[in-house]
Amino acid sequence: MTTNQRDPRVARSYAVYDEALELIPGGAQLISRRPTLYAPGLTPPYVARGKGAYFWDLDGNRYLDLMMCVGASILGYADDVVDAAVIAQIRDGTAYSVSHPLEVELARELVDVIPCAEAVRYCKGGGEADAIAVRIARAYTGREIVLFCGYHGWHDWYLAANLESDAVLDSHLLPGIRPDGVPHGLAGTCLPFRYNDLGSLQGQLEQHRGQVACIIMEAARGAALPQPGFLEGVRRLADEHGALLIFDEVVTGFRLALGGAQERFGVIPDLATYAKSISNGYAMGAVVGRRDVMQIAGQLFISSTYWSDAVGLAASLATIRELRRRDAYRGLAEAGARFQASFDAIATEYGLPLYASGLPELVAIGSRTGDPALTRCLKDYYVQELTRRGIFAGFGVNTCLAHGPAELGLVEAALREVAPLLRAALDAGDWEQRLHARSVDAFRRQVG
Repeated sequence: MTTNQRDPRVARSYAVYDEALELIPGGAQLISRRPTLYAPGLTPPYVARGKGAYFWDLDGNRYLDLMMCVGASILGYADDVVDAAVIAQIRDGTAYSVSHPLEVELARELVDVIPCAEAVRYCKGGGEADAIAVRIARAYTGREIVLFCGYHGWHDWYLAANLESDAVLDSHLLPGIRPDGVPHGLAGTCLPFRYNDLGSLQGQLEQHRGQVACIIMEAARGAALPQPGFLEGVRRLADEHGALLIFDEVVTGFRLALGGAQERFGVIPDLATYAKSISNGYAMGAVVGRRDVMQIAGQLFISSTYWSDAVGLAASLATIRELRRRDAYRGLAEAGARFQASFDAIATEYGLPLYASGLPELVAIGSRTGDPALTRCLKDYYVQELTRRGIFAGFGVNTCLAHGPAELGLVEAALREVAPLLRAALDAGDWEQRLHARSVDAFRRQVG
């Protein structure tokens, strides 16, 4: 098979994908769902159904999923308890002319489990949640500048960081993002600081003293974990400069602990944003925070018909309660730790310059090559060969409660088959002969 030639085993999926490329710009609504980011021609562009840790494509092929809807399906696909709660609610209706009491019930649950939460607003996704939180912070402080570290969605306030230089977001969001369509008047309103570098944050705060509305950041991101004192230092600097601290917990929320990264690391922000794992794959998001700060949201025009539809509310309530009931955090950590241990042992056995880093609940595969082109070849070959063996994977792993001993055993068996192939490719350097599915550069989220 020549480079990126389509495998006949996924012919039906790619027939639909060809149609999508004519009708849907980019071919998918979420960049992370583009098959070009994985093993083009092998990675199925479409799913027919999913259950537990598996999904089936349109051609009937089954895949063990290590990505789990970019981390959203924390309990596993089509979880019986969550789906039952949703189905029961659907029978009574989903959206009405007035509010449903599940809004209040979920708000109580969030206030109970999230340390910073005293009040709650809802939405449908992480990017919206971050945009709402930033709007609230700007209104509360009367200031405009936002300092950020990490990935915070697609809205104008964030992409404005690339207006003065299109490389600002390279290490936070994706390399090569053009801020086309973002008003140039927003230039200078969203400025970066470096993770684990309090000096870079302090420098921005000093340079823009009295102008910073908020500091928004991912408390942990990919392979990077907070060094001792870093998050505490960010909290202190925010207080000293009168800026609000926002933790973007879209990825970490309900995954690192029931109370998210703020519970895990013991640093409490003023506001926090949630989506993904809050509802096990149903559309739902939330902004929570200090009551005095959140109160201003009642005076702002922040409003949408579907933000509090009863399906998302029911799914979130069921998910949070099941995470608590099933002792989820032990299971997530054990699954992630087993993957890391087996991956590292096999990589060491075959002398591969790869390692499984990060927290067990958010594994990131790193490279010691020091050569981005070689790392790219290793990743593409790794993804290609795991895909051929029915494992849907990238250089990140999101464990879920459905990743049990049997599933992890299948992954380990596949790694044992793929590792000698990677070793042989490293020794021979014959990547062109081996790689039949090269990923595409555009809009690649960085993992470290």
